[in-house]
Amino acid sequence: MVAAELSDGGRKQMKSLGFHVLTGRWFTVFASLLIMAVAGATYMFGLYSNDVKTSLGYDQTTLNLLSFFKDLGGNVGVLSGLINEITPPLVVLSIGAAMNFFGYFMIWLAVTGRIDKPQIWQMCLYICIGANSQSFANTGALVTCVKNFPGSRGSVLGLLKGYVGLSGAIITQLYHAFYGDHNSKALILLIAWLPTAVLFLFLPTIRTLNTVRQPKELKVFCNLLYISLGLAGFLMALIIVQNKLSFSRIEYVVDGAVVLLLLFLPLAVVFREEFYIWKSKMQALSDSSQLKEVTSVVPPSTSSVELPQATPASTSLQEETSCLRNIFKPPNRGEDYTILQALFSIDMLILFAATTFGVGGTLTAIDNLGQIGNSLGYPSKSTTTFVSLVSIWNYLGRVVAGFASEFFLTKFKFPRPLMLTLVMLFSCVGHLLIAFGVPNSLYFTSVIIGFCFGAQWPLMFAIISEIFGLKTTPLCTILEPWRAQLDLTYST
Repeated sequence: MVAAELSDGGRKQMKSLGFHVLTGRWFTVFASLLIMAVAGATYMFGLYSNDVKTSLGYDQTTLNLLSFFKDLGGNVGVLSGLINEITPPLVVLSIGAAMNFFGYFMIWLAVTGRIDKPQIWQMCLYICIGANSQSFANTGALVTCVKNFPGSRGSVLGLLKGYVGLSGAIITQLYHAFYGDHNSKALILLIAWLPTAVLFLFLPTIRTLNTVRQPKELKVFCNLLYISLGLAGFLMALIIVQNKLSFSRIEYVVDGAVVLLLLFLPLAVVFREEFYIWKSKMQALSDSSQLKEVTSVVPPSTSSVELPQATPASTSLQEETSCLRNIFKPPNRGEDYTILQALFSIDMLILFAATTFGVGGTLTAIDNLGQIGNSLGYPSKSTTTFVSLVSIWNYLGRVVAGFASEFFLTKFKFPRPLMLTLVMLFSCVGHLLIAFGVPNSLYFTSVIIGFCFGAQWPLMFAIISEIFGLKTTPLCTILEPWRAQLDLTYST
């Protein structure tokens, strides 16, 4: 009987431990890592663009038009931000999953001839919708993680955006494992269903939770960084070997299994940290129960003093104001801005210009590496090497900028805007090497451009969160009751 009671108690504790892990902050990070690892379909256009071109009879001008709408959808995140303003991450991620599947599934139907040939404007709409789903994944998962770990925002952004940089290589290896190497049109179908499935699988786990900074928080992120470095190194070696040798289907399956193992390896780190947190909570609960038993024998004091009831502090905050009245009256930097206050601020204008010319310049070089290599006389096989170098160094730029900016800001008070300026100046070295056509310099150029392109994203996101706050207030007071109800429903 005693053994049965102990067994039941053990099962209850294990059940509570499992529930604690699935609903903890660190599991949210793990789920976000997987979402980001399959959220980079916009970087894979070059792998299936030839199928679109030949199947639908497009010329290069039409293909460039599709590429433009792909970039437009992938870089316009205002819509997802506005939706996130009044809804929980659950809604944002659900919309992103639906958009991803609809956009790329319609492209796959068109390319495989299962539907009548769409008009050009329809194909532009499909690829724009599919690419825009990436901004919903960023807003729902990445922004939520930043809110859950506000003291380590640089590390969070660098790590998650790093997985986005690796997503192209990850999806490519999974495509080889699922479909082999002879059905390139199936890559479009994989892009349609795989990110959608991952998003729907982790929908309940992406939530904004109470933030309690742990003393060894940065160490945990460093452990996750080491795992991601191992994944990047394996992918880099795999890409080089696959460019030299021909792989069989079994070898592709084994490679895909190793990639999946490295993707799920952070779960061990997450479980360890959540176990420590759960154990400390159980110990604190046990200690508080013993304290309650001791204090319950003490008679309560017979004296009572009636204190005046304090006026709620939120009374003044509930004063009805128009959402358009305070656009040009933003709060101090670092406090929460509304979307409109941020859009019409001088700081946002400067950041917009920096992103346009900084990220835009490096993105232009990346999109035209093939043409640049051909014009400078590089062999066609070298172009594949350039793309691989850009992909890996794009990842390294993201994680290095995220963790380094956090370190230098904490230790030396080195501001992130200055670091962003230095990264943009460093990217000019790559542009100058291209402009002057230095012999054999395109290898170094691809490294510099890839690193700078990746480094700008976590820095830009961290700067925006530092200037405009981790979350914005509602656009209008009429939306406040809805937002409050949703917060009570989905947050802890």
